[in-house]
Amino acid sequence: MSKSNQSKSWREKVHEIIYEADTPAGKLFDVLLLIVILISIVLVMLESVESIEAEYAAFLNISEWVITILFSLEYILRIITVKKPKVYIFSFYGIIDLLSTIPKYLSLFFVDTHSLIALRALRLMRVFRILKLTRFIGESANLGKALKRSRAKIAVFVSFVIVLCVILGTVMYLVESEQDSGFSSIPRSVYWAVVTLTTVGYGDIAPITALGQFIASLIMILGYGIIAVPTGIVTSEMTKTEEKLIPHNTQACSNCNETYHQDDAEYCHKCGYKIHDA
Repeated sequence: MSKSNQSKSWREKVHEIIYEADTPAGKLFDVLLLIVILISIVLVMLESVESIEAEYAAFLNISEWVITILFSLEYILRIITVKKPKVYIFSFYGIIDLLSTIPKYLSLFFVDTHSLIALRALRLMRVFRILKLTRFIGESANLGKALKRSRAKIAVFVSFVIVLCVILGTVMYLVESEQDSGFSSIPRSVYWAVVTLTTVGYGDIAPITALGQFIASLIMILGYGIIAVPTGIVTSEMTKTEEKLIPHNTQACSNCNETYHQDDAEYCHKCGYKIHDA
């Protein structure tokens, strides 16, 4: 076997492990990566506790460096095992992987006391690692498709709710503006309408007139019905998706990184590149 063929074979094997989950090696890699991500998130959360950070600062720092190096190696391998690295680099997960890795390296350039304040904010970017968890949830693709198909209906619904909040807020301003109840302006009244319609109810503003309280009661009841509408829209689209669901595997095209191919597919449904054999 020539050197070029050996290199190609090595890249295909690594690509199969880190991008797919149909093989034992791929499943093991995904499980280990999932564990590392969860550990990283726990460390970020613990670091925000001053007492823990003060006592275990050295341990947290070493652990974070180990995890950062592991993620860096994963990031590099994902780039070199695809024929078009830019496809991965500028993809959603590629950007998330980068954002969740660079903060620790940036800490090397912040040495003075004033910069440490900004560094604490940069460290929060590591929380982006939790978004990588969606990589392990197969149903997330179906949910994404359902949300995409529902966007027009949801947009109309949200527009209706906004208009309704403006109208209700204006009505409450007319009813309560003469009273010392907090409805001092229409924007503030619209804010109250949003809080009430969504059944949050902070309680910082409350009507005191009988008419205002009656209207508020109607808005609260209306809120329960409105909240269920987006859920019904998305659920309906997800049901349609499941009915049309085609069996697929986790094979990823090494040329364009496209996933969700049919089980018997020989070529990528996006770019036409031959999918390597599992």
